[in-house]
Amino acid sequence: MLKNKAILVTGGTGSFGKKFVETVLTSYPEITRLVIYSRDELKQFEMSQQFSSLAYPQLRYFIGDVRDQARLMRAMEGIDVVVHAAALKQVPAAEYNPMECIKTNVMGAQNVIDACMSSHVKQVVALSTDKAAAPINLYGATKLCSDKLFVAANNMKGHRDLKLSVVRYGNVMGSRGSVIPFFLKKRQEGVLPITDERMTRFNISLDEGVEMVLRALQIQWGGEIYVPKIPSYRITDVARAIAPNCPHKVVGIRPGEKLHEEMVTETDAINTIEFKDYFVILPSMKLWDVNGFAKAFDGQFCSPGFAYNSGTNNQWLSVEAIRKLITLHVDPLFTCDGF
Repeated sequence: MLKNKAILVTGGTGSFGKKFVETVLTSYPEITRLVIYSRDELKQFEMSQQFSSLAYPQLRYFIGDVRDQARLMRAMEGIDVVVHAAALKQVPAAEYNPMECIKTNVMGAQNVIDACMSSHVKQVVALSTDKAAAPINLYGATKLCSDKLFVAANNMKGHRDLKLSVVRYGNVMGSRGSVIPFFLKKRQEGVLPITDERMTRFNISLDEGVEMVLRALQIQWGGEIYVPKIPSYRITDVARAIAPNCPHKVVGIRPGEKLHEEMVTETDAINTIEFKDYFVILPSMKLWDVNGFAKAFDGQFCSPGFAYNSGTNNQWLSVEAIRKLITLHVDPLFTCDGF
């Protein structure tokens, strides 16, 4: 799939970017170039200690911001595949600094699209989030806008050999600022703050997120939003998994938070096909034979009234399963003994 291809990853020094780079270098050693594009020189330096250009001559480290279209254009010279993972992601920070979030997540997305249009890029996959479905916070709204930009770009590509798609998934287990590292730290204080005991979230590992992006690159037709089928957890079960003996303190939902997250809304479901391991939200404007797409990958249209919601999901992580996943994906030395 990626043999003899040149790849660029925006936000390449983030959690996803590092795992994507590791996976590609291991599974696709025949790539010709892998450009890590990000604005943080320290993170690039630290990443280069793990993935050096001497050990991996395909690697290139580009300092740059997705707000800078000229720099993006330079970085995309000779690139075949773009994975767009750069974003401002912290919900409270986005609420307090809305225009900064818009500049990166919306205008930056358009800069990536324009740079791809002006180069010889063949495939693009942009990362999205469950917060983009029926958004109630600015971060989710900017990512919904970004999704729409990447989908609509397929209408404007003209005769270019270019496909642009989106991958949308839920909370990445153990990512910076997420609940599991927060609880691991807070358990030392003896009390775990719970926003609301009814709260649920989707859960996905970094490996699974990378796998979904690679699958999208393999099968994309252009304009789809891919949504993997992943389990949910209850916030109270996460607390019990990490510190079963710690009391909980209900502190209330933070601004911009939901009780349950969605990845396919009831309205989206009208235009969604279900496959064995994932859903595909189709482009709102017809770009290709929808029935042919469903048949090609053995899918069926979702039934009326369907919604993919973390609170009504049919897959749930038990307390014990959460503990095993924390050991596997977050902290190999994790134990709940004494808590």
